[in-house]
Amino acid sequence: MTGTTGAGRGRGDDGATASRMPWRLARRLGRRSLRTRVLLPTVCLLAVGLLFSNAVVLAFLRDPLVDRVDGQLRSTGQLMVRVPPEVLQALRPGRDGGFSTDLVSDLYVAYVSSSGEVTGSVRAGAHRQGPAPVLPRLDSRTVAVRADRPFETSARDGHGWRVLVLPTAKGDGSGVVVAASLAEVEAIQARVRRNCLAVAAVTLVLLTLLGRFAVVAGLRPLRRIEETSAAIAGGDLSRRVPDFAGPGTEIGRLSTALNGMLARIEAAVAAQAASEARMRRFVADASHELRTPLAGITGFTDLYRMGALNGQADVEHTMDRIEREAVRLSRLVEDLLLLAHLDEHTETDRSGLRPAPLDLRALAADALHDLRALDPSREIRMTGPGGGPVTPAPALGDERRLQQIVVNLIGNAVAHTPEGTPVRIGVGTEAGRAVLEVEDQGPGLSPEQGGRVFERFYRADGSRSRATGGGSGLGLAIAQSLAHAHHGTLELRSSPGEGALFRLVLPLHVPATAS
Repeated sequence: MTGTTGAGRGRGDDGATASRMPWRLARRLGRRSLRTRVLLPTVCLLAVGLLFSNAVVLAFLRDPLVDRVDGQLRSTGQLMVRVPPEVLQALRPGRDGGFSTDLVSDLYVAYVSSSGEVTGSVRAGAHRQGPAPVLPRLDSRTVAVRADRPFETSARDGHGWRVLVLPTAKGDGSGVVVAASLAEVEAIQARVRRNCLAVAAVTLVLLTLLGRFAVVAGLRPLRRIEETSAAIAGGDLSRRVPDFAGPGTEIGRLSTALNGMLARIEAAVAAQAASEARMRRFVADASHELRTPLAGITGFTDLYRMGALNGQADVEHTMDRIEREAVRLSRLVEDLLLLAHLDEHTETDRSGLRPAPLDLRALAADALHDLRALDPSREIRMTGPGGGPVTPAPALGDERRLQQIVVNLIGNAVAHTPEGTPVRIGVGTEAGRAVLEVEDQGPGLSPEQGGRVFERFYRADGSRSRATGGGSGLGLAIAQSLAHAHHGTLELRSSPGEGALFRLVLPLHVPATAS
């Protein structure tokens, strides 16, 4: 029982090993290069195809050759049935044995009686000294059955023979056996087989070489893609995959997709680098802005601690300065927190806002009163967008935050234009959008200044001094972020000597009509 179980287990292990062989070959092939993985299966399939085609050719070649031998046997047999055995013995070839026909180089002729005994035979051909074919018993019954039906047999040396049996003209059941050696047929098959194998081998070698060159040429674009990827991995983000093929091919589509991906990666890396640069600048500017009021507060407290404040008036003045610096510091911190909150959310997120229907004309009217209170000497006009008539401007937004934008705009106009400079406030609808404009006739901004005016901590005069009344440089940055949070934009149109025009553009709010 143990031996049987062990043998069964051994056969099972052999079967499992055999079943795993294709998977092992597939894994080994998977570790090869793509060129080998494409070329090797192709060459194997080509070799199998050539061998199969050669086998088919050889199989179809033998039948017509044997048919020709049969035809020659019939011709010879029809002659021999009319020739008595005595004449056959007289026709026995001499020493030269020069018998040969198209495909028959060795012929055997014999007469058999009705009982199956050979009464006479003759052998002709180049190999007449070799063994004769081994014949079955050919009595009268067998002769009648096999008459004119060629069949094959073999000699003791293994060579094949084609045999034809014909009844004699006597009608006594005797017959004539005519057999032809198939040596010539086998020789022709062997020659054809050698030639086919030689041609197949040469063809396989040539096609393998041509296939290798074709595969190398076909994979050259992938090689260039690999080189480009390696260069990009090394840090050269400007590299692109060359156009080797048309856009409709696999390589062309792959190149287009890779170039698009590389362009996005380069843009993302550049944006990240720019963001990091802005963050570093933001941290540096925020540190400076926070340090200034803190330094003032610390200095005044040091004066008080050292006893440098002689009277009550000095103490009150110092406390007033400390309070103003603390208010300034608190406002700056609030602005930074607001910017951080706005940066944290996407443009489609209204987190922190309390939108409600409103008309921008109310904000424009408040801005008009604020400007008159700040500088009564200014000429202030209320118009529509571009100077036309005022029209309704319904929008959906957080009124407190939108008012903060408008306050920043009018504060910017007052701070950066001389006293008495005219200001126009425009409000209305334009191109299906609600618009609020603040335009001054001050000195204007250069293109370089206009491109950076919405940057955080940027001031057009470049001064960090509070003596000139400059702010922290966060007002317009906050205003732009608030406009984006409302799905709107804050635009600037300015040129040196022609003033500045700030436009707040918001989506138009159309109330839903009751059904």
